[in-house]
Amino acid sequence: MPYEGMIAETVAFHGHNSDIGEAYFARPLGAGPFPGVVLIHHMPGWDEWTKEQARKLAHHGYAAICPHLYFRDGPGSPDDIGARVRAAGGVPDAQVMGDAAGSQAFLRAQAYSSGRVAVMGFCSGGRHAFLAACTVPGFDALVDCWGGNVIVDDPKQLNDKRPAAPIDYADKLQCPIIGLFGNDDGNPTTDQVNRTDAVLKKLGKSYEFHRYDGVGHAFFNYERPGFKPEPMLEGWKKVFSFLNSHLGAAFAAAAE
Repeated sequence: MPYEGMIAETVAFHGHNSDIGEAYFARPLGAGPFPGVVLIHHMPGWDEWTKEQARKLAHHGYAAICPHLYFRDGPGSPDDIGARVRAAGGVPDAQVMGDAAGSQAFLRAQAYSSGRVAVMGFCSGGRHAFLAACTVPGFDALVDCWGGNVIVDDPKQLNDKRPAAPIDYADKLQCPIIGLFGNDDGNPTTDQVNRTDAVLKKLGKSYEFHRYDGVGHAFFNYERPGFKPEPMLEGWKKVFSFLNSHLGAAFAAAAE
């Protein structure tokens, strides 16, 4: 058995345009090598729940970095900063992609890195993760947890910050994807998930979608009214099985 321990801390990383920002970083203790995960937070912001997910990934053998996508809009509490960012229409996709690329580079630069890195996100972060897997070179797997607006039905939702729907880049998807969705979610709707499924199938992409009846949005998140413990536990099992398959089994070196 590997030694069970981790370090979790705030670190500096180089994001879009080489801006230096904050990220929450959690990793197992030991020499590794450990696969990495770039964890993209949801629209509410760089909050306590998201940081807990980074520690969960570290507990399972992954080095996880969660960049603070709103660091340019601080200072303040995550709730206050998130409210300001939402009021301003969110952050530009290009900026998030630059921060995702910088986070990926941070992981690969660590001496204990296995060299394989996934991108994962929740809600708006799932949308960003999908876009990153299509447009940022180097990701080895994608975990999309109920990412909304991957398909955009109303052209008015597109603007200078979000000039295109992520599905428009699906032909460039460079890695396998797992998606987890609630069939009672309003964004993405079941129809939108079905259409995303159809596009990926037509393009011959490697993907698996898991859908849960009687489940809405954010069902992993115990702070949200849609929290569902049983689908959450089942979903995490599927996520870790997927990551172990595509990044290499976590703790493999230590177990040997």
